[in-house]
Amino acid sequence: MTYFQWLLLFLVVQVIHFLGTYKLYRKAGRHAWEAIIPIYNAVVLMRIINRPLWWVILLFIPIVNLIMFPVIWVETVRSFGRHSYKDTWLAVLTLGFYIFYLNYFSKVSHVSDRSLQPRTQIGEWVGSILFAIVAATIVHTYFIQPFTIPTSSLEKTLLVGDFLFVSKINYGARIPMTTVAAPMVHDTVPILGTKSYLFNDEFEKRKSSLLNKLQLPYLRLFGFEKIERNDIVVFNQPADTLLDMNDFTPDRNYYKPIDKKTNLVKRAVGIPGDTLEIKKGYIYINGKRSILPDRAKPQYNFFVNTEGQPLNQKLLVDRYGAREGLKYPDGRFALTGAGGYLLTLTDSEADLIKNNPNVKEVTKLINDPGKGENVFPHVPKLNWNMDNYGPIYIPKRGSTIPLTKQSIPFYKRIIQEYERNNLQVTEKGIFINGKQANEYTFKQDYYWMMGDNRQNSLDARKWGYVPFDHVVGKPIFIWLSLNKDGEGLNKVRWERMFTTVGGNGEPKSYLLYSIFFLIGIFGIGRYLKNKRN
Repeated sequence: MTYFQWLLLFLVVQVIHFLGTYKLYRKAGRHAWEAIIPIYNAVVLMRIINRPLWWVILLFIPIVNLIMFPVIWVETVRSFGRHSYKDTWLAVLTLGFYIFYLNYFSKVSHVSDRSLQPRTQIGEWVGSILFAIVAATIVHTYFIQPFTIPTSSLEKTLLVGDFLFVSKINYGARIPMTTVAAPMVHDTVPILGTKSYLFNDEFEKRKSSLLNKLQLPYLRLFGFEKIERNDIVVFNQPADTLLDMNDFTPDRNYYKPIDKKTNLVKRAVGIPGDTLEIKKGYIYINGKRSILPDRAKPQYNFFVNTEGQPLNQKLLVDRYGAREGLKYPDGRFALTGAGGYLLTLTDSEADLIKNNPNVKEVTKLINDPGKGENVFPHVPKLNWNMDNYGPIYIPKRGSTIPLTKQSIPFYKRIIQEYERNNLQVTEKGIFINGKQANEYTFKQDYYWMMGDNRQNSLDARKWGYVPFDHVVGKPIFIWLSLNKDGEGLNKVRWERMFTTVGGNGEPKSYLLYSIFFLIGIFGIGRYLKNKRN
């Protein structure tokens, strides 16, 4: 829906509210006309039901308002003397239209001095849980979101099993676009395994579906910084579908709303306006080799030839930092049939392992230039691969590029999907929204997201550009880190707890400081509570 359509819907809701409550407003000692004025009618209603005025704000926060509307319906019927379970359920199950019955057909009177204390312990628990969910949803949506590292694409910077806090405010919090969804969960309801939102999955029907029309237009609050080159960023995967996440062909269509696509975390190795190229696995920006932060540790696949001689397993991990490769089920690294190990190492680790007396040769497994793979933009004659790629331009908002049959594969999905134009490519030329086009001006910024685990990362080399409207936030803190191979207390990576994601030098744990801070907050809270008592 457009903003104009949302405005019309808002006005329709105001009329419905007026028709269902104006008599109740009069019974509460107010004027009937107060029930028709947008926003002001909500302020008056809060006074009628004896609730704080800041509740009005909650009615206009997406997702949160789904919780608040039933609460308001129940509070309204109780303010006119209807406290039974039957009245409560009727208010909720009829989506508030039970209030129409009270307005027109029931003799009720306003209870101006009603007690706001729950009449039962269950009611008290329900109220506490609802407002805990409201508070957590606001924090989760607009300030800080917890996030788990599921894959090894940023291995050694972020480990599998790291639990992060992702800041929404750095780049600006994105207003939820999917308005009918469960709070504080992403695309799936835990345990149940069902979708957490209502949306028509069929691409052909998405524009006409009522559920899809309830999508809000993209809107982002003000942020205090921009994405810098080589920042680690959490974003919604542009190529995500409900059908096959490995299908990256250019003509595949989306099946999820933007804010419900899978969350990923990668490094923004290219920012708007950059020209990116990959040579022998190394990234070049605008013709110069990219200089990564000192905490970034790009890794590659190596063959370590030992001529069949085994290497100490603990040494491989502790000293050489080996990751991935071929492993036995018990986690031990496996000798290959070629008489060596396939290991994922940084360049410095590869240089170090060469000094092992059992190692005869260390070979970096890099694809040759001109050996084509199925990579973005999926044009076989380019002969690009994961290790030798580009050059490719990363679009910047307001920049203009010429459109030709050679350039259109790079920007087709941007024009059609990300920027919502009707694109047709015919023998007569390229047509955008029915008009022939020889150039195109981009409406938003785009980024090139890649993993540090260069050859074991599903990233932009497969699915292309990441639009800024897909950006979720910036990881700032690791609050917990679990090693899936550990046992007991050794399962916790204590040295990584409460460490920052950014910065220079080795990560420093602030665990003890955090414990003292929480103890201080708890102590101050107890002191203030005792003082009030």
